Amino acid sequence: MIRLGVIGTNWITERFLEGAKHVADLSLTAVYSRTEEKAKEFAGKYRVSRIFTNLEEMAASDEIDAVYIASPNSHHCRQAVLFLQGKKHVLCEKPMASNVREVKQMIEAAQQNGVLLMEAMKSTIMPNFRSVQENIGKIGEVRRFTASFCQYSSRYDSYKQGTVLNAFNPEFSSGSLMDLGIYVLYPLVVLFGKPNKVQATGTMLESGVDGQGSILLSYDDMEAVVMYSKITQSDQPTEIQGELGSILIQKISGPVAASIQYRDGTAENITVNQDMPSMYYEAKEFVELIQQGKKQSDINSFSHSLATMEIMDEARRQIGIVFPADRL
Repeated sequence: MIRLGVIGTNWITERFLEGAKHVADLSLTAVYSRTEEKAKEFAGKYRVSRIFTNLEEMAASDEIDAVYIASPNSHHCRQAVLFLQGKKHVLCEKPMASNVREVKQMIEAAQQNGVLLMEAMKSTIMPNFRSVQENIGKIGEVRRFTASFCQYSSRYDSYKQGTVLNAFNPEFSSGSLMDLGIYVLYPLVVLFGKPNKVQATGTMLESGVDGQGSILLSYDDMEAVVMYSKITQSDQPTEIQGELGSILIQKISGPVAASIQYRDGTAENITVNQDMPSMYYEAKEFVELIQQGKKQSDINSFSHSLATMEIMDEARRQIGIVFPADRL
């Protein structure tokens, strides 16, 4: 049994635990929060007795084997390195860090201590994304990838009223690109690798983060266009255009359906059964990797996480988004 600790007592941790409870050989053992009151309240929901309010103590504890990190983006690197040095396996929410330098630090710590590090990008682990990978050859030479993840943030209403919450605060390495753009970039990198050229534009907010943006990515024989926003809403599907047809993916942030529209007018449904909560699949992958003694995922690999962050660093440079973490 793998004993899991969680850092973060927010909705994303609850969503993760909703999926993780279906994974055999994984047991929630400990909860961390900055305040004892919050830690006890959250732990009580899951009937967990062990709580921590000190990260160093938690990282050194022999009561956990692994940790799921769901704190603000700017905290990921420091917290992950601390636990990796404590010989704990780490599943870290996306984006894994604030920039490439931090991602490299995390990978180095994992390798030096012989433990698993994986970015918690759920979409690329889900069965319908794997179906896309298995069927992509049917559309012939791929020429274009277009993806959109535009989800109006409820926190934007507070922002417009003068309250800058974490989602729009550069201190936490947040903003549209970091929080939503990664959902359209990571699958692109998994499918096609790192592009040759990146051209980015974005709408900057006065707080110092982007509210929305678009990126054009050039490859040898294809191009990709991705859009993301926290200040507009869209349900536009992702499309992979090939010379023989196109694959349509519903909800790129967590693929629920996929189909092929062939050039001759015929269609094929390539949707597969996906009856578990969306975050079950990443929790299952994490546990299986630990059991197999592997130190990284073949899908959410170090190279994929690095390449995605390299794109995001370059996009931020072009748009003019600078985080405090970049100055360290």
